[in-house]
Amino acid sequence: MLDRKIRPMLAYAVTEPFDSKDHLFEIKWDGTRCILFLQKGKVRLQNRRLLDITYRYPELQGGLPDCIAAQEAILDGELVVLRDGRPDFSALQQREHVSEAFKAHLLSRQLPATYIAFDLIYLEGEDHTRTSLIERKGLLKEVLRESEVLIESRFVMEKGREFFERVVAEGFEGVMAKELRSPYLIGKRSRYWLKIKPRGRAICYIIGYTLGEGRRQRTFGALLLASREGGRWIFRGRVGSGFSEEELHRILELLSPIERERPAFEGIPPLKKARWVEPRYRCEILYQELTEDGRFRAPVFLRLVT
Repeated sequence: MLDRKIRPMLAYAVTEPFDSKDHLFEIKWDGTRCILFLQKGKVRLQNRRLLDITYRYPELQGGLPDCIAAQEAILDGELVVLRDGRPDFSALQQREHVSEAFKAHLLSRQLPATYIAFDLIYLEGEDHTRTSLIERKGLLKEVLRESEVLIESRFVMEKGREFFERVVAEGFEGVMAKELRSPYLIGKRSRYWLKIKPRGRAICYIIGYTLGEGRRQRTFGALLLASREGGRWIFRGRVGSGFSEEELHRILELLSPIERERPAFEGIPPLKKARWVEPRYRCEILYQELTEDGRFRAPVFLRLVT
């Protein structure tokens, strides 16, 4: 079984989140798609191109067998490197481009990977590709023992719109919507599975920030954004999610020396606990859509733009 090659089931993209009693909704993890083969304590990891990538992840070779209560199993999932609970794709890329075993071992300590399991294809001699998704999810939950190297992909029922907004606001890539009755169609793209991601990207000027509260008391709460179009400034609202702890401190260090008493342009509505800065720095964000007054809905910080 360890020598098998399986092409993963693929999804179609849609632009709008939706509610449905016929679907479950889970996080779309930003990582490397990976089929996991387990046989009598041995693990093999295969990527979407059918390549064996087991050697790149020595920490998973040793840890995964203890996390799956089965002698033989084939799982579908995503390989990620987590930072602050969110996938760090650039860190994962460092793991993916390794060809030497020694360097892979070093990176396994510096940037440990986690397998996010979201489907079960085969278990103890039984093919489950024709089993409904919701039944496969139940079987998966029974055999998984979560740890630092393996996490079960949680899901919600029915409330896709609310889940999408919460997931995007927390800095994740998007949401997967999957029909409860769907089979597992090896190597096929099917509308049984739908991927929903924020629709827009934008690069904006940082014109201020709000004071932080709670765990962000020493940094900031959100960045205040604006774009310059046709020779005029347009206020785009605020972005308060998507930041790592390191980014929160770094950005505040950049903004503190360039504070000013008033906004860089007129027409911004009054904002509580706002600090205004010279529009010197820019950042890239993801957003779902523009509101009627030109502000970003569900924006997520991606990076500073230099």
